[in-house]
Amino acid sequence: MIIKKWVKTNDLITASKLPSADFVINPYVGCPNACKYCYASFMKRFTNHSEPWGEFIDIKICDKPLETKKLIGKSVFLASVTDVYNDFEKEYGLTRGILEQLVGLDIKLSISTKNDLILRDIDLLKQMKDLTVSFSINTTDENFKNDMDKASSIARRMAAMKTLHRNNIKTVCFVSPIFPGITDWKEIIALTKDFCDEYWFENLNLRGSYKRAILDYVADKYPNLVPQYSEIYNKGKQDYWKNLAQEINDYCNANNIRFVNYFYHEEIKKR
Repeated sequence: MIIKKWVKTNDLITASKLPSADFVINPYVGCPNACKYCYASFMKRFTNHSEPWGEFIDIKICDKPLETKKLIGKSVFLASVTDVYNDFEKEYGLTRGILEQLVGLDIKLSISTKNDLILRDIDLLKQMKDLTVSFSINTTDENFKNDMDKASSIARRMAAMKTLHRNNIKTVCFVSPIFPGITDWKEIIALTKDFCDEYWFENLNLRGSYKRAILDYVADKYPNLVPQYSEIYNKGKQDYWKNLAQEINDYCNANNIRFVNYFYHEEIKKR
């Protein structure tokens, strides 16, 4: 059971520390997708939640409209610490309310999701001047997906991506996080290339409380990969990622595939 809490806020817009966005809008804190590898679980340190990540949701209440003037000419991201199309959006519609206020604005809007509920708002999405929608897909194996998250199936994500693409909305397949020896990124490209405008790639980073959980999962389900994961995550060796980055670079360039490599995002942030 997910613990719900209503939280009052004076402003839904937050200045972003992400390299690709000036502002972020998080209508919720917490996420019932419950991804086992989610970096946003760090939010618990600041929100005083004792519940495990994925078992709480804060629903933001803001009595005033968005201050849209400060967004003009800027990049806006939905969202950094939640999936704005999580299951609670069906009931509360906070994301749709935000989109209604962003229609027609001269902004660069990005939305990232793992849920096909986004199709509910296609009427608004088609009115955005500059919109990119990214779907996180790091496997074609629904069983592995179900072990890792509670979001829409991979098949439904791909179908939603196809629908948006057919409606002239820029689509991105965010192949993230790549699990060494598990994620078949070439197969993902093969299945989505006809309706995906760009690919983003990110490696699996393990830190904090979920590092042990993921390593235990690999030991249980993929024991043959334990030595490789130990080299990467216990000994800190980066050869695998350097070689994979080069392989992705060569493959995408050879096949005229637009892509961005976020493997070294810590270095990107510093730059």
